[in-house]
Amino acid sequence: MRWVTFRRADHVEDRVGLVVGDRVHALPPRTALIDLLGDDGERLSRAGERAEHEPDLVLVLSEVRLRPPITRPPSVRDFYAFEQHVRTARQSRGLEMDPDWYELPVFYFTNPHAISADGDDVAVPPGCGELDYELEVAAIVGRGGTDLDPDEAERAIAGYCVMNDWSARDLQRREMKLNLGPAKGKDFATGLGPWLATPDELEPVRSGEAFDLAMTASVNGREYSRASLADVYWSFGEMIAYASRGTRVEPGDVIGSGTCGTGCILELSLVHGGDAYPWLQPGDLVELSVDRLGALRNRVVPGPPLRSLR
Repeated sequence: MRWVTFRRADHVEDRVGLVVGDRVHALPPRTALIDLLGDDGERLSRAGERAEHEPDLVLVLSEVRLRPPITRPPSVRDFYAFEQHVRTARQSRGLEMDPDWYELPVFYFTNPHAISADGDDVAVPPGCGELDYELEVAAIVGRGGTDLDPDEAERAIAGYCVMNDWSARDLQRREMKLNLGPAKGKDFATGLGPWLATPDELEPVRSGEAFDLAMTASVNGREYSRASLADVYWSFGEMIAYASRGTRVEPGDVIGSGTCGTGCILELSLVHGGDAYPWLQPGDLVELSVDRLGALRNRVVPGPPLRSLR
């Protein structure tokens, strides 16, 4: 199943629907996708049957405004799970891979109140001169739990979507020299969408603990990044199990994979030099695509000026 959260033209109310071909079969108003989570997937499955056979409304997918599948997730954790990306970044600083990376699927928390959708404009954050995209896949937790093992954690996944971990590299660089963060280098936008694909949609292309899904990024129609989700080192089950260690994960929590190999301008500039892949500018159209998960498109627009704190 592929689920979308959307708005009709000239409406401000979010609706939830099942994508069937090029149509959206909508559930009744005031249904939120997060409200269909929380068990073993039975509620989501029943809602899918109802939407397919007895929809409240049927609309053309291309004529609705998409919203993030989960508009206000309880939390957003972004991991660091692709070895190529990590290795390239460390080599640029003269560092070898840290052995702990192979033991700890580390992550950071970002802002659940700054989620953007396919088609949304993304404003340059104040003071940023080095805006970047990050090509990722996110898993959405469907059933909460604590101290899960990887198999339990994978069974708790409601679905997957494309994720863009937008990054202000110059702001991030300054913050992390202080050994804390990232903060303002990351918290201004996280893209999710265009839909939530349930695990059965990906199962035919399973490859080991992941899925053989081509991941690409383009800027203004020029391809920048290409990788496969099958290259991820840590599985989503392992990531969610680690996230739940000594605490809880909850339905609707977002678990980002981290950037795939070649999946951002920073990494590309380290390999090819900065002139070949310039930082994003207002007017640029960024498109992240993942097989079976669709495409997430956003245009960069000018942001507000930087205001002094003192």
